Amino acid sequence: MSAAGTEAPETPEAPLSAPLEVGFDYTRSVGPVLGEFVNALRERRILGVRGSDGRVHVPPVEYDPGTARALTEFVAVADEGTVLSWSWNAEPLDGQPVTRPFAWALIRLDGADTALLHAVDAGSPSAMRTGMRVRARWADEPVGHIRDLVSFVPADASPEPEPAPPSPPVAERGEGEPVSTVITPITLRIQHSASPEESRYLRALAEGRLLGQRCPVCGKVYIPPRGACPVDGVPTEEEVDLPDTGIVTTFCIVNVPFLGQRIKPPYVAAYVLLDGADIAFLHLVLGCAAEEVRMGLRVRAVWRPREEWSTTLENITHFEPTGEPDAPYESFAHHL
Repeated sequence: MSAAGTEAPETPEAPLSAPLEVGFDYTRSVGPVLGEFVNALRERRILGVRGSDGRVHVPPVEYDPGTARALTEFVAVADEGTVLSWSWNAEPLDGQPVTRPFAWALIRLDGADTALLHAVDAGSPSAMRTGMRVRARWADEPVGHIRDLVSFVPADASPEPEPAPPSPPVAERGEGEPVSTVITPITLRIQHSASPEESRYLRALAEGRLLGQRCPVCGKVYIPPRGACPVDGVPTEEEVDLPDTGIVTTFCIVNVPFLGQRIKPPYVAAYVLLDGADIAFLHLVLGCAAEEVRMGLRVRAVWRPREEWSTTLENITHFEPTGEPDAPYESFAHHL
């Protein structure tokens, strides 16, 4: 009790925050035009392609930008050129070509008519200028990828080694065969701060609870909480504890393998509508053959051991069938 005889207001808990990394390996077939380009890079050569108007495009383009005609005449250009414009990058990010401050620049290589965007490792912004001459710094072991060009440096600079960039690209080929596919790791790292409503939902998960919020106007229950009803636009302040049972509304059978896959296909990713909720969320459905999953299937959450719980939905490893009769379509048709 406070001195005035009233209860002191509770101090709200700080919203949760955690680093979040999203990554995948971008894979593409290079085709006949870019294939010539990347295979030349593997030999420390740079190729362009001649357009219908006689201009040489570097990197090569597959079709003429003016006439859309397929282009096939390759032209060797120099690995030195001129900076046309530039911008200084004072704080390089992970995975960028140079680990210390550098410039992004448009560089017209000798023999080319278009500019190549790449990094110039000049040391300081005072060393950069439009019109300066630069030369390529090649990778020690080229593999057939644009990153075989590690960066450019001022043409008059003395050689100075630069640490290899992290997560090097991969070029797929058999022994002695030309590169046909390139794989480039793509990573996004952010600091995610949850909303107060989402933070309470996540803290409830650490207690083994599934916490939603109800709209005071339409009565819909949202999980995870949104803070406001998207239908009525009013705050959803009433918290609702939901059971860990529900039904499958829609689903997808994953048959295609991909890099980093944790479960061997086929398996099912499904939208699960918890009993008492008005919005479904995506999770795995296991514990039965993939072809046995269907709309209306009754499922129950399978939780990790309590000692492994934290503020994440990964506390639930998957959902599995309960063996109860399927829910009639009419009961979830408006939740699809």
